Amino acid sequence: MEITVAIDCMGGDHGPHVTVPAALNFLKSNSDVDVVLVGLRDAIEAELKVRGATSGPRLRVHHASEVVLMDESPALALRNKKDSSVRVAVELVKNGEAQACVSAGNTGALMAVSRFVLKMLPGIDRPAIIAALPSMRGSTYVLDLGANVDCGPEHLLQFAIMGATLVAAVEHKDRPSVGLLNIGEEDIKGNEVVKNAAELLRGSEVNFIGNIEGDGIYKGEADVVVCDGFVGNVMLKASEGMVQMVRSFIRQEFMRSVLARLAGVIVMPVLYAFRKRLDPRRFNGATLLGLRGIVVKSHGSADAFGFERAIERAMDEVRNEVLHRLMLRFGRAERGNSEAVET
Repeated sequence: MEITVAIDCMGGDHGPHVTVPAALNFLKSNSDVDVVLVGLRDAIEAELKVRGATSGPRLRVHHASEVVLMDESPALALRNKKDSSVRVAVELVKNGEAQACVSAGNTGALMAVSRFVLKMLPGIDRPAIIAALPSMRGSTYVLDLGANVDCGPEHLLQFAIMGATLVAAVEHKDRPSVGLLNIGEEDIKGNEVVKNAAELLRGSEVNFIGNIEGDGIYKGEADVVVCDGFVGNVMLKASEGMVQMVRSFIRQEFMRSVLARLAGVIVMPVLYAFRKRLDPRRFNGATLLGLRGIVVKSHGSADAFGFERAIERAMDEVRNEVLHRLMLRFGRAERGNSEAVET
């Protein structure tokens, strides 16, 4: 399968200073994937020149004359900047010139542009943001992480099916387990939306294991955890803050005295391994799921290593035919076919 990834080079806190070297590193490790760098041609080519690289058959520059700022209104960006780097990158996916798009830019603008340009898959009402988080058993995929503040039970059911389909593809699991994020494991817990969603999930084809609490995400109690975007985004930001606090506390403790510093030198390999396991860059790359194309959002502050992981996420989803699997899954559901779909 020929794969081309379109990269919005102007998005994020660092723009081409991060996106271009990330793309170059990605190409070195993936000889069968091509990349299109989208954005201000002069800025991109200047970054390529600094690194002794030039465009060629596997790496080409596609000029886009406008840039969407990180704090810009999504509606205004969609309406007024039709030649922005994010929009041009998404349009390359729509036109078939690329199989996936990766951007570290304005999340709202990326969502608005992607939904407008690509449209939704049949049978899916709303897109959802899904990402993998580290857990005691490897990783847990959580959605929605911020695309939909208010959701109905039917939306949570759709999220569960989409999440299970993606995890089955990229993690090669036959029947990924699905949990519903709640304030307790008991059926009587939660608001009406969550209770009704649980009933829908029990009657669906997904491998629903019931309600799980927040700590269950990191214990790895389910392969997929479903929630609305308000809860998911708060959970994600709180988790990121916790990781930063733990790192800060460890650093402070080892700097308290000469003896503590010596102890730090002795346990340095353990500390390095611990830091690596909790490194959020390794899990960078959240997918905008439910669109007629693969779009991956990188964290805006990601460095080159983190952004490269987002590109790899997009590549994995193309290789494992996530979009095709979703079309099959929801195509059958839309026709009312009760036959179990292989995930």
